[in-house]
Amino acid sequence: MNDLISSLARIVGPAHVLTQDSDTAPYLTDWRGRYHGRCVAVVAPASTAEVAALVRLCAAHAIAIVPQGGNTSTCGAATPDASGRQLVLSLARMHGIRDIDSANNSITVEAGVTLAEVQAVAREAGRLFPLSLASEGSCQIGGNLSTNAGGLAVLRYGTMRELCLGLEVVLADGQILHALSGLRKDSSGLDVKQLFIGAEGQLGIITAATLKLFPLPDACATAWIGVDSADTAIRWLGALRQAFGDRLTSFELLSEPCQRLLDKHHAGRLPFIAPWALLIELSDAGDSAELGERLTAWLSTQEMVDGVIAQSEAERLKLWQLREDMSETQKKEGASIKHDIGVPSSAIAAFIASCGDALQAAFPGCRIMVFGHAGDGNLHYNVSYTRTDNAALFDDEAAVNAIVYDQVARYGGTLAAEHGVGQLKGQWLARYKDPVALLIMQNMKQALDPQGLMNPGKWLSLPSM
Repeated sequence: MNDLISSLARIVGPAHVLTQDSDTAPYLTDWRGRYHGRCVAVVAPASTAEVAALVRLCAAHAIAIVPQGGNTSTCGAATPDASGRQLVLSLARMHGIRDIDSANNSITVEAGVTLAEVQAVAREAGRLFPLSLASEGSCQIGGNLSTNAGGLAVLRYGTMRELCLGLEVVLADGQILHALSGLRKDSSGLDVKQLFIGAEGQLGIITAATLKLFPLPDACATAWIGVDSADTAIRWLGALRQAFGDRLTSFELLSEPCQRLLDKHHAGRLPFIAPWALLIELSDAGDSAELGERLTAWLSTQEMVDGVIAQSEAERLKLWQLREDMSETQKKEGASIKHDIGVPSSAIAAFIASCGDALQAAFPGCRIMVFGHAGDGNLHYNVSYTRTDNAALFDDEAAVNAIVYDQVARYGGTLAAEHGVGQLKGQWLARYKDPVALLIMQNMKQALDPQGLMNPGKWLSLPSM
């Protein structure tokens, strides 16, 4: 093992090979504190050539590699196992901005650049990179791509899959896929970069990406609206789309229990409490005041419980902060069984009703927190109480998951809308995913990683797959 550590140090430099427990500890536990592992070392390369050299070295020693970005995964996708035979490969030192092409509306960045940094560089060039997440200050582009991250503006701009034009990837044998490109149209065969988006590092290691940029909107209108039911909320979604087209950038939904939790921990910040709250944002070129007047005029024709429109950028940010604080606020109340599910937006109200009924029948009095990106059908559907004193919450996890995922399947949905699968959902993916799709995925894994050294222990490594 000492020879391996010495060889790693020759590739990246001794300062970038961590082996002491105190140094490696931050890399060995996931963001939720649910998964813990051990490793041979944590290694931080600074270039694609160094990544390729590390991969070849590990292949020769049959050492598995766990790629890790900002370590913000909620599913344990970037956490090693307990064997101590895996190498954690941190992409944090690969933080170069390789190119920004304003005329082509594209930017090429290395995998370790944080999402916030990409947003800032784009903004300095008068452009928008629209992916927006609560963890954007620490999550990295490589991880965003590996989980096909979505966030707050998918309704208008799409997920990372839609925002990616090209990739550079180190394969399991150390070869480098040079597929960085600013092209919007390319019919020269299969689009191989798509294999690695959403693969969670199990087919190769993303080292750089070319991403889409957009003109920076200079007009924005934001409203916090209370409505009487989830049915009404979805009717509003359709009406807003009809009235404003693709100016509708975000359409967020929060249940009353979510609002009451926010009010408990952030007293005085919530405008009001309603059965359901909507956070709506329009964006466009032009004048914010004019766009705000159009939204105000439209709202005046609608029935609602209550509503406020942000009158300044500061007020807009306060409304968004409430939404972005939701996950951390729930965390203050203790553990919960989390679901990052997606159904067609038209089925949201029916799903919420039927899934709530099924859970209440099985676990009377259970507490269900529903919030998320209703505009694209992605809900964070969390159960934070199942029985008296809640001491055995996770003893009920399998039963709760079965109820929720059965209902998701009933409405043609997905059990992993934007956070990935990781270690958390592999067995459920095997149960609900189309078997032919699973077979194709497994064949891809065998073809690209026959030794099984790319992020093993995650969903593509399951025997049932």
